[in-house]
Amino acid sequence: MTKLKSFGVISLCVLLIVTALASGDVKLPAVIGDNMVLQQNTSASLWGWADAGERIIVKASWHDDAVKTKASQDGRWLVKVSTPKASGPHTITIEGNNTIELKNVMSGEVWACSGQSNMQWTVSNSNHAEEAIAAAKYPNIRLFYVPRTVALDPQDDCKADWEECSPETIPEFSAVAYFFGRTLHRELRVPIGLIHTSWGGTPAESWTRREILESNDKLAPIVERFEKYQADYPRLLEEHKTKLEEWNVAIERAKADGKEQPKEPRGPANPVNAWTPSGLYNAMIAPLLNYTIQGAIWYQGESNAGRAYQYQTLFPAMIKNWRADWNLGDFPFYFVQIAPYKGQIPEIREAQLIAFKNVPNCGMVVTTDIGNVNDIHPRNKQDVGKRLALWALAKTYGENTVVCSGPIYRAKRIEGNRIRLYFDYVGWGLLADGGELTHFTIAEKDKDFVPAKAVIEGSTIVVSNPGVANPADVRFGWENSAEPNLFNKEGLPASPFRTDDRKNVTFGNY
Repeated sequence: MTKLKSFGVISLCVLLIVTALASGDVKLPAVIGDNMVLQQNTSASLWGWADAGERIIVKASWHDDAVKTKASQDGRWLVKVSTPKASGPHTITIEGNNTIELKNVMSGEVWACSGQSNMQWTVSNSNHAEEAIAAAKYPNIRLFYVPRTVALDPQDDCKADWEECSPETIPEFSAVAYFFGRTLHRELRVPIGLIHTSWGGTPAESWTRREILESNDKLAPIVERFEKYQADYPRLLEEHKTKLEEWNVAIERAKADGKEQPKEPRGPANPVNAWTPSGLYNAMIAPLLNYTIQGAIWYQGESNAGRAYQYQTLFPAMIKNWRADWNLGDFPFYFVQIAPYKGQIPEIREAQLIAFKNVPNCGMVVTTDIGNVNDIHPRNKQDVGKRLALWALAKTYGENTVVCSGPIYRAKRIEGNRIRLYFDYVGWGLLADGGELTHFTIAEKDKDFVPAKAVIEGSTIVVSNPGVANPADVRFGWENSAEPNLFNKEGLPASPFRTDDRKNVTFGNY
């Protein structure tokens, strides 16, 4: 054997040995890394991959005892680590065939932040952006931004990194998430971890596990539509190919005749996209499910407004799905009710109100006073984030003096020719901002609603109209772009509502 051939054989052997050793290296998911925040005072999960049977040792700098385990037959491993009260920075060492040291780890409060465009909306595009960015010097607020991807099956991992909050890292981060986290950080004085996973223009079914959709008669049509379109897609592509050929002929004819050229025909959308049922759950929620969080905040609903009746079922199902799969019990879930907008029917706000009333450990932020009726993306995200934080401070962190919501309708009582309304979350009292109460209507049974006079009496409101002798029901803020003026004295607006149960515009839209 020549020296050259001998050298080649030796090199190949070395390469194979190195490759074999490398395959046994302990690997971690992206969400377990430098700069992360672990949920304080709990048993937090750390996990990853290694060779089957590989011995894994996890050592945290805040205590002396190591946690040990072995990788399963499919190469997965997971340990639970007791976390200290809010503190840091800490280190975590993970040993297997290789050693990984995680640095600058904090113990604090961790929140998942999700939804569509109003959650994705960046700090740089919000009110007073320059000022907010320049002041974003909070090294103990940590940011994890899940990239926007779609998958047909649940994924194990994503591609992202934890970063310290700074004027350099905050501009393209979620404004609502940041202003929520900043408020908590200032009030609680603990490290805050924000996991931002959202995608503009997406419906709730994209964020819900497929089995949940398939198992519910009101949600199954979502999957059935997708499967039908997926089956039709090859045929639609062929039809589009024919249309393109015809278009090319038409272009040549138009050129020859000196006429305006026809527009290119639009092709069919790829069935695997941001609207794919479960597609975002698989790619942008599933990789996070082992990570121990305190709770979630959510801003979405615009893309489901045309099926608001279905959303009454879908939204609670999604919340229940997340809680079951995260396996952390009924963790806090605080969400934003859609702001008034000229193209947004009130039924979606009603669906959100129904979820708030029926799903345990939820909170709802009302935004009727901080929206923009001409823009579905209001730029005042500061107040949205603060109001979400009020829910967390009051309900999660036990600050009993915090009023976290404006008035929420509870019950009615018919008193002759008027109706008395009762509310929760009255705070220090009801308030009509700027004069008489607005946007109340009243109706007799099965008759049209007409404008009504509404008067505050203590913690109740009395509604009437001289022309309505036998009133049956009241509606409040029941318009696309209603900006009513009912608040509590803490300055938080009342949610739109109706006391009737007439079939709404989207009834039966699945």
